[in-house]
Amino acid sequence: MDDNRRPIKTRSAGWARRITDILVKRDISPNQISVASIAFAFAGVVALNIDSGVIGSICCAIGIQLRLLCNLFDGMVAIEGGKKSDIGSLYNEFPDRIADSLLIVGLGYAVGQSDLGWFAALAAALTAYVRVFGGSLGLKQTFMGPMAKQHRMAVMIAGLLLNAVETSVYGTHYVLLIALAVIAIGSVVTCVTRTLAIARQLKGADHVDQ
Repeated sequence: MDDNRRPIKTRSAGWARRITDILVKRDISPNQISVASIAFAFAGVVALNIDSGVIGSICCAIGIQLRLLCNLFDGMVAIEGGKKSDIGSLYNEFPDRIADSLLIVGLGYAVGQSDLGWFAALAAALTAYVRVFGGSLGLKQTFMGPMAKQHRMAVMIAGLLLNAVETSVYGTHYVLLIALAVIAIGSVVTCVTRTLAIARQLKGADHVDQ
């Protein structure tokens, strides 16, 4: 098992393995699945910015879920399906960062807080940077939160579903603004927790060397 692979319990689910088998048999590459995640994220955020009400919120939530499924299946097709490529690592990281930024920045524009959206997207990207930086030092990459990718997307999906109710009853979008603020603050905290984890690993390595 790859120590630097994000732990996802769903990989062992029967339905996930069946879909992986179908994708492998249809000769769909993991890199194509990774790129598809950007398309789903973009479609979702466009829908939200066209209609920040019930329809747009639901469409965006579906787009996020499809993006996350792409993130699941690109790895499964590559590893379990035996279709890893030489440039697979690039496709594993870069589309993720693009999809993440599209969704978070788009959320900021949807609630009229573009500056907060850009800040949250930057903080989210930095969480990945800190993780990969630890790996570049020869350490085990840490996917800890409190606002790792799956947590960011869970907060956004919950915000979107609650927004569908809020807009129907009150015509406001406060829950989306709260979700964006939680993502921004949580991502900053995650950068700190991951940096501290790297420091602990480095100190532990120093003790072993001595």
